[in-house]
Amino acid sequence: MGLYKTQRKRFRVAHLTYKQTTYPVEVLQQRKMNVFTAQVEEGREGHDGKPAVGPIYRNLLSKDEFPPPDCNLNTSWDLFSVSVEKHQGNRMLGWRQIIDGKVGPYSWKTYKEVYEEVLQIGSALRSSGAEPGCRIGIYGSNCPQWVVAMEACNAHSLVCVPLYDTLGPGAVNFIIDHAEVDFVFFQDKKVKELLNPDCRSAQRLKSMVCFTSLSEKDNDKAEQMGIKSYSWEEFLHMGKEDPVAIVAPQPFNICTIMYTSGTSGDPKGVMLTHETVAYLIRGMDLTLAQFEDKMTVDDVYLSFLPLAHILDRMIEEYFFHNGASVGYYHGDLNALRDDIVELKPTFLAGVPRVFERIHESIIKALEELRPLRRRIFDALYRYKLYWMSMGYKQKNASPLADLLAFRKVKAKLGGRLRLIVSGGAPLSSEVEEFLRVTSCSFVVQGYGLTETCGPAALCYPDEMSMIGTVGAVAVYNELRLEEVPEMGYNPLGNPPTGEICMRGKTLFSGYLKNPELTREAMKDGWFHTGDIGEILPNGTIKIIDRKKNLIKLSQGEYIAIEHLENIYNITPIVEDIWVYGDSFKSMLVAVVVPHEENTKKWAYINGQKGSLSELCSLDLLRKYILQELKSTAERNKLRGFEYIKGVILDPHPIDMERDLVTATLKKKRNKLHQYYQVEIDELYGKLTAGRV
Repeated sequence: MGLYKTQRKRFRVAHLTYKQTTYPVEVLQQRKMNVFTAQVEEGREGHDGKPAVGPIYRNLLSKDEFPPPDCNLNTSWDLFSVSVEKHQGNRMLGWRQIIDGKVGPYSWKTYKEVYEEVLQIGSALRSSGAEPGCRIGIYGSNCPQWVVAMEACNAHSLVCVPLYDTLGPGAVNFIIDHAEVDFVFFQDKKVKELLNPDCRSAQRLKSMVCFTSLSEKDNDKAEQMGIKSYSWEEFLHMGKEDPVAIVAPQPFNICTIMYTSGTSGDPKGVMLTHETVAYLIRGMDLTLAQFEDKMTVDDVYLSFLPLAHILDRMIEEYFFHNGASVGYYHGDLNALRDDIVELKPTFLAGVPRVFERIHESIIKALEELRPLRRRIFDALYRYKLYWMSMGYKQKNASPLADLLAFRKVKAKLGGRLRLIVSGGAPLSSEVEEFLRVTSCSFVVQGYGLTETCGPAALCYPDEMSMIGTVGAVAVYNELRLEEVPEMGYNPLGNPPTGEICMRGKTLFSGYLKNPELTREAMKDGWFHTGDIGEILPNGTIKIIDRKKNLIKLSQGEYIAIEHLENIYNITPIVEDIWVYGDSFKSMLVAVVVPHEENTKKWAYINGQKGSLSELCSLDLLRKYILQELKSTAERNKLRGFEYIKGVILDPHPIDMERDLVTATLKKKRNKLHQYYQVEIDELYGKLTAGRV
């Protein structure tokens, strides 16, 4: 016990308390390795009005130079077609059919079967007039047809353009017009959006192909608009009857134009080449080759993150490259657990909220145990955590604890899960540590953007010193920090902090039809992410803030809004929170979505009754939540002006249905301000008058 120190942090959910144990990086470095990244160039002080920049960091695998690419895998089409040759009989794409209103078991298509469909769909596209370079839209939930259409684009040098209505109202109309989409594949329930009179750009379409089939009414409506419509089977048959030779893409050809969910303004079309995708996959190969537990053809990925999002797209590309299997959720995120039990995945990727819910369900089950069993669980948790933190692999840290306490958690996650990846936003250290111990699998965080073609940094399995970080910079990228003086971030300070800037082989080619925005993002050859990072002593990266989420209160103090939200979000009574500050005011307020179950427990204890909406109208609950937020602020040593002085309670989630968050669940702050402006003005009025 003398080899490490502990820093205790209260970890409360309802009336259970866990303590996160943070082990100093320096101690872990002495025991294992000095650094996870290589510093290849010194930083420099700012001059001539330019900000200071930090040293350049690289992955240890590319300390001297980037590794050579795989000469056989230069495009996204290579990744798939070469894999088909090796793994023809392997299961590739799985889905659950709904029969008589009930969800059935998984059905599968092999690599060979998928390849044959790809050839047929590609031939049908070419026969319909699609020429190399043509933009092809894909619009719908994850399913085998989505991937077949994507690979058909790759086979004929066509550009895949995912359409995604949750980017905001009118986004589909905007993307079809902006990307000049000529053909679109779509899910049947999305036809209303495409044939909506408000979707004026749809009239430019030449053909539309439904993943299943359309009603006669919708077919007639498409015909009236001058669009030829097909069912999936009709399009397959057309391609089978009239095969067209493949026109394989060149590495420099655009593979996909993926629109990002900007927090304001129109979506931005990020152009990614085939070579960029190939380098990303090559980098993943080199990274995973370092570890004992390697990916095999028996691995199974449960896909529920949108395929229109870069993280899921790149994960699936990597699985296809390795001849492994991808099973799709049946369309209901609320019933995701049923898909997990049925599919028994070995790999799961999601945004933090998914894993927070998994964590909450485990805590809820623990609350129902007798006190003695809870104490045993807690003792086994601390015992396994200790040995993991001393460098033992999670599977060897305490087989007894796994057998007695954690096998039930593993069973709820399908029983075969061995890797969990969280991305899109920071995952709290408490939840990450808890899942590392109890899930009996690797739990890691990653960092990346559409502009970096997905993971630009990734944690290593079984490295406890990486908890709370996004790991080391990826193999084919370089990273540096740039000074943000107005926020006090200095890349030459101790610790080094600043805006994360990236360059390397996996960066985008620019924003479609927006050279000005491209120049703004790419300065001096570096892509400026807008995210604020900190380089820890072991070379790993921690995301601590967002450059644009900075406000100044009337007394001149700068507030990092997203950083505060991450802190306040761990308050047990809080399901979600949006923190707001006005430059003409001296205090912060917030919109809080109360945690329903914990709120009802509070109501029971305090003799209150009613639905969550009714409880949210109570001054008593509002005062209690303010007190809990104050306690969280005190525990995390926030400064006085970072305390929240007033709250608005909303029983409804801050979600995409109200257009308050992006597709990756980032808060649209301008939209939130518009939505809650009346309540905010009233709240500030009460605070000024001293009535709150």
